[in-house]
Amino acid sequence: MAKTEYLTAPVPSKKMPASMPAIMVTEAFERYAFYAFDAILALYLINNLLNLKGEKANLTEEQAMEWKHYFKAGVYFTPLIGSILSDLFLGKFRTIIAFSVVYCLGFLAITIDQTYVGTMIGLGLISLGAGIIKPCLSANVGDQFGQSNQNLITKAYNIFYWMVNFGAFFSMLISPWIYDKYDDVRIALGIPGFFMIIATLLYWLGRKSMVHIPPKGKVFFKDLLSKEGILIMVRLAFFIFIFIAVFWSLFDQTTSKWVYQAEKMDLTFLKWNISDQTFIGSVLSKLGGINQVEWKILPAQMQAVNSIIVLLAIPLFTYGVYPVINRFFRLTPIRKIGIGFFVAIPSFAIPAMLEKWIQNGSQPTIWWQVLAYFFITAGEVLISIPALEFSYTQAPKSMKSFISSFYLLAVSLGNLFVSFVNKFIQNPDGTVKLKGPNYYWFFTILMFATGIVFCIVIQFYKGKTYIQEEGNVEAS
Repeated sequence: MAKTEYLTAPVPSKKMPASMPAIMVTEAFERYAFYAFDAILALYLINNLLNLKGEKANLTEEQAMEWKHYFKAGVYFTPLIGSILSDLFLGKFRTIIAFSVVYCLGFLAITIDQTYVGTMIGLGLISLGAGIIKPCLSANVGDQFGQSNQNLITKAYNIFYWMVNFGAFFSMLISPWIYDKYDDVRIALGIPGFFMIIATLLYWLGRKSMVHIPPKGKVFFKDLLSKEGILIMVRLAFFIFIFIAVFWSLFDQTTSKWVYQAEKMDLTFLKWNISDQTFIGSVLSKLGGINQVEWKILPAQMQAVNSIIVLLAIPLFTYGVYPVINRFFRLTPIRKIGIGFFVAIPSFAIPAMLEKWIQNGSQPTIWWQVLAYFFITAGEVLISIPALEFSYTQAPKSMKSFISSFYLLAVSLGNLFVSFVNKFIQNPDGTVKLKGPNYYWFFTILMFATGIVFCIVIQFYKGKTYIQEEGNVEAS
């Protein structure tokens, strides 16, 4: 077979593809960039956004929620554009490289100008870049596998999701600290752009180890508009993704509504006072006075709790929970998703309780929010990873990126729903319709109803699995 510049089909192998390290490390850097920005965006919109006169815009909490979730909706809507560009014209690799540059320009715009104009341009370019490359990055993981090692796809997607949260954990811990430490917000805004430049470079350097599935051109549209293609989209949209959208309407409020709630709580994360008259206290005192510790966490840093729980939960679920349950009950991706809906329910019931305490004058410990993060994160592991894998396997070979973007469109719809809710509850006199605990109870009940309906509807789903064919392609 004639030599090509890159591999265009997976090579038969029982091992993990050689491209995995480059893809996974790139993903960690890209996610650091995105979440470092996303972690401080809710605070930026209230504290740093300037109007056209260069004065503080003074958005209300509900108005900031609108902005924030419209941005997230854009990030998860633009994958549709990326999937079409990728599957029809450019292929995944070139799409990723081209729009990573757009991504970087978005960070540059908002770093230079914090007025409505600069912020809108920056948010627009970031949502365009981050969104367009998103389905290509996840689908490119699956493209590296053929029939011989398809049994490793689940493991690869678990690693991929682990790397997402590895990058997110450090960004959510460090970025709010930088935002709080430096008065010049441009420092906190510019650092994510630097990490995105590194991510783009790393991905380009790993290009020769990757399988580059060529764009399908007319075949893509033929498959998309075929009876089978339309049925696949309808089945996934109405049996799976519309329900997942509800979960994401809850989850993505951890970066907005939960941050605002954390500002009203006791942010003491760790505290102890051991007398230096005791043996242990004496030793700790000599080690820098750490016998007396009071560590307060910043409200936006609480988002890192999600990532650290994911980092621990993925291997725990993969090698512990799932094998044990599988002995008694076969855990398919669909069953994991169904369980995840119910696991997520307490995640908003707990903040509802906290909001009631806050209204009554208490200042509850931030550890209550950690408990809420445990439930929402367990739900995420049970829903998001299986849905990502399921979306890839249900897509015909010419539509892998496009169907992956359908999954991401569910995230967009969830965020749009949050924006619409926050717009609807605002009264002309400045009051809100869903006040205090009622706001959280609304989403709690919605999640419960979603789980019930999903378990009924999914019984009627009929699907088919598609995996890339192998080839013996030499690369120069």
